Amino acid sequence: MRAPFLAVVALLLPGCLAKTALDVATLPVKAASAAVDAATTSQSEADEKRGRKIREREECIGKEERRARKQQREPDYERCG
Repeated sequence: MRAPFLAVVALLLPGCLAKTALDVATLPVKAASAAVDAATTSQSEADEKRGRKIREREECIGKEERRARKQQREPDYERCG
């Protein structure tokens, strides 16, 4: 009963060790690529960020125009950055 179990374990153990060795060897590469991805901004991310800023500014201008109209004064767009 013990012999077949030990034989199976003996056959599976080298594969497990090889996979662990491969994981350890590729860990620095994965860490470096993750760091590069975190440090750089893609063009699409930059475009999204720029679009978001434009929308926020347009919203602020609209709010300022409504406030100014309500208070019967000229809009002060400097409040919107």
